[in-house]
Amino acid sequence: MIGDGGSPLPLTFDGVLVHQRLNDSLPQLTGRVLDRLVDQVPVYDTMPREQLRGEIQRVVQQCIVSFATMLRTGRLPDEGRFLALRQSAAKRAEEGVPVEAVLRAYHVGAQECLRQMLGHATADDLDHVRTATELVLEFLERMTVTVVAGYSAERQAVLGEEQSARQDLLRALAEGADVRGAAARWGLDVAPCYLVLDLAVGAHPDEALDGVSPVIAGKRKLRRLRIELDRHVDGAVLSALSGDGGLALVPCKAAPDLVTDRDWRHLADTVSHMCRVAGVDIMAGAACAAPADIPAAVTLAREVRRVARAAERPPGLYRLPDVLLEYQLMRPGPARDELALLVRPLTDRPELLGTVRTYLRCGLSRRRTAQELCVHPNTVDYRLRRAAAITGLDVTAGPDALRVRAAISALDAMEAD
Repeated sequence: MIGDGGSPLPLTFDGVLVHQRLNDSLPQLTGRVLDRLVDQVPVYDTMPREQLRGEIQRVVQQCIVSFATMLRTGRLPDEGRFLALRQSAAKRAEEGVPVEAVLRAYHVGAQECLRQMLGHATADDLDHVRTATELVLEFLERMTVTVVAGYSAERQAVLGEEQSARQDLLRALAEGADVRGAAARWGLDVAPCYLVLDLAVGAHPDEALDGVSPVIAGKRKLRRLRIELDRHVDGAVLSALSGDGGLALVPCKAAPDLVTDRDWRHLADTVSHMCRVAGVDIMAGAACAAPADIPAAVTLAREVRRVARAAERPPGLYRLPDVLLEYQLMRPGPARDELALLVRPLTDRPELLGTVRTYLRCGLSRRRTAQELCVHPNTVDYRLRRAAAITGLDVTAGPDALRVRAAISALDAMEAD
């Protein structure tokens, strides 16, 4: 306790009890604190007058009285007196007042109390000034801890309710339900259009490291993905993500037929940022739709993503126009099955099939193919000739190259099914 073995308590300035000065000036001091709050903490200027002159004024008075008691006894107030501060902080969290504004308000009040006390101190009161200042800091520390605890507890509850509402809205949209009324009850807006993302997320290297918990590494990855997605999107993203991917609905202010290439580029950049920050590969299928058409868009985005992966496209964002040929070739049907049969014999020779795939991906360049496979160009030629002998299709010839590409796409689709 401050005061034991030091300055006598209660404290006096200029021969008058300090705590008595605070109590006697309580109405005027409370008014000055409220005026400074409105002037220096802008959010308090937006509060209704009845709230400012009601609840907020009562909390200010309770703080001054509690501090005056501490000046008299040298002891922190009991838990009951701090309960009001905790409850008030919880209300500010529920109202959406930033925590920095709440903390600043209490510091403004402490500064005004200190100014009120020190205005009466004389040169003979140095020891008492030092003790009073230490008591101010001790009271402010305890008050800050109480306020942050109350604010954080309520904010977590609010965020939990908001996240639950977002999940309910996502589920309803994905199921094709009419969500307008439900969204209003949840306090959420329904966008005119959503950009639908179906994501497949690769593993982070930390998840395979010895001595590193894969669960913790996976949660860190997921947290970074969510933060980066929210950071680059204007509006509330509806998402259901796990460590290996999931679904996200990105709100868009334009109607589906007015979504521009700029919107898609921004979304592609967002996926790239997510890849870089989380340190993982992401394959994303995308589509856009009005709220009523979300179920079909979810299905399309998932199919586009699967087609892009089966076609061995690099990580990134893909829409239907990006994979039109592969998408059509991979649709189930007798034509797809017949196409797949053309190259199925190569499945028993993975080095031949892999060389053909790489040759096609490298733009029919034997030199680039050799570099990527780390083999001699003559080896590439030999393997391509063997593949032609087995399938009857020469991938180095223009007409056959298109058929082989289509056949491999069809084979990949059948294997994926």
